Amino acid sequence: MATADVKVQERLAPAEPSQFAVTWKRFRRHRLGFIGLWSLITIVLACIFVPIIMQSLTGMTYETIDNKALLPELVNGNITSTKPMFYNGDLGFHVLGTNDVGRDVFTRLFSAGRISLAVGVITTIIIILLGGLVGALAGFYGGWVDTILMRFVDLMLAIPALPILLIASKMLAQSQVMDKIFGRGLGSVVTIITVLSIFGWMGVSRLVRGSILSLRSLDFVEATRALGANNRRIIMKHLLPNSFAPIIVAATLGVGDFIISESALSFLGLGIQDPIPSWGNMLEGSREYMQFITNLNPFEEIRGYLVLFPGIMILLTVLSINFMGDALRDALDPRLKM
Repeated sequence: MATADVKVQERLAPAEPSQFAVTWKRFRRHRLGFIGLWSLITIVLACIFVPIIMQSLTGMTYETIDNKALLPELVNGNITSTKPMFYNGDLGFHVLGTNDVGRDVFTRLFSAGRISLAVGVITTIIIILLGGLVGALAGFYGGWVDTILMRFVDLMLAIPALPILLIASKMLAQSQVMDKIFGRGLGSVVTIITVLSIFGWMGVSRLVRGSILSLRSLDFVEATRALGANNRRIIMKHLLPNSFAPIIVAATLGVGDFIISESALSFLGLGIQDPIPSWGNMLEGSREYMQFITNLNPFEEIRGYLVLFPGIMILLTVLSINFMGDALRDALDPRLKM
């Protein structure tokens, strides 16, 4: 009779919340992380739909040139012609003006967000897969496998990152291999993703290796091996899923890092090339007008304000991602009480 009562009580007892529910509850208590999440969602939705809306209303895309809306020309540092910030061109009203060849900045700003966010997300997925595989093999097998893989990782980490990124981007751009395969413009996007992926996976591999080393000697691994599971199944089905918490945090923070790296390379002229916009090459395109900000009103004829918009978008996006990463790190850490 007592056994029956216990079974009834077990059935009536509330179900244990899932790990996802616990993590989400802890994440919501992190105010900056929650604000960062909704800010990032807003930016992503704007980047998706604003170019579509602008094209349906005005027919303008990021490539469309409005000949009536060209920027003032600079000759020997002097402005030869002027236009106000807000005005109607042949193709309609330009909210944020146009760039140096007459393309609408508002449309290009959110189209550039698609490219910069895509570069960050795709590169992060690649480095998580590559770094996770290398780290898992090194941590699980140990011995000479660990020695060879980790010494290679140490060698890659010892190489100065920025000069190598610049050299690799320049070499791939000059070879035009990606342009021949994917077409001009899109080839530069693939090039920057390739370069960032090749030189960005080492940190993840060390993180995964540390997690695997701490997990491989636990009882559940020995039990799985006793049941006849091979090494591949143990790594893929048991060790890597239990290492997801640090991987997810690293992936979240990595997106922001790669957006900044892409922007830096594009600003230096070695990243994504026109006509495809990115926040980095929009900054590079407005560089020559920055000199007038100190001695003239930047919101009038000389368009010094062009540098502000992509810079603000990069700032907001990276801040949102970093806030989310901090919140996820706290939410996934069982030692912290939130």
